[in-house]
Amino acid sequence: MTRMPAVADQFYPGDPVALRRTLDELIPSVREKTGALAVISPHAGYVYSGAVAGATFARVNIPRTAVILGPNHHGRGEPLALGVTDWSMPLGPVPVERQLAVSILRRSEVIVDDDIAHRYEHSLEVQVPFLQYFREDLSIVPICASHVSYAVCEQAARDLALGIRDFGEPVLLVASTDMTHYEPRESASRKDSVALQRILALDPAGLYETVLANRISMCGVIPTTIVLLTAIELGASRVELVRYTDSGEVSGDTSQVVGYAGLVIR
Repeated sequence: MTRMPAVADQFYPGDPVALRRTLDELIPSVREKTGALAVISPHAGYVYSGAVAGATFARVNIPRTAVILGPNHHGRGEPLALGVTDWSMPLGPVPVERQLAVSILRRSEVIVDDDIAHRYEHSLEVQVPFLQYFREDLSIVPICASHVSYAVCEQAARDLALGIRDFGEPVLLVASTDMTHYEPRESASRKDSVALQRILALDPAGLYETVLANRISMCGVIPTTIVLLTAIELGASRVELVRYTDSGEVSGDTSQVVGYAGLVIR
């Protein structure tokens, strides 16, 4: 069994030559890369958010293994679903890092083995070509997240941090999220600024509460909260905002935008 691409030729080019050419255009050349515990990256079509994702991944050294957490847009499967099926992608096969996946599943009561949630989900898939661009030997641990309580986020983060420590190799956490959806640029920017302040302060509880209290339509708030909590468990001390923009920059329509942010957690 192999997970086939769900959104190739929709969110990004399905032809490997065209995809690599697109990534060449979206990923800037960065002389000095640094290590990172995590990145937060958007997941819209590459024409809209690819430049933000490219600039973000370009800042960091990409290790062989990435744990990618994204929101579950379809509602299928378990609330915190870890996929164990290897992926087939236009740039080549991407295996699940089984040692790390098994370590997480054995110790966690909230993260469970479930491929159903991943079958049609785009939020994790669109991150993979960026990672493959830097690491042909990429392996992943993909986790789809539906809405869960903050206490469950905390437990998931503890389980992930323990699994990553036991794994003993460098791991990059990737939180996949877009920001405010389909509001005028002024209100989207205002709401997103409040959420980004909590991320930059390494305040996962504040982010969770702020998004709910202000009804911010940040689809990946749960993956981002879990990644922030996990990074803190692993020693994170600062967050850098690489870029924030919205879909209006490309479409020209600022009356109904989607916000995109790229951040690096060290």
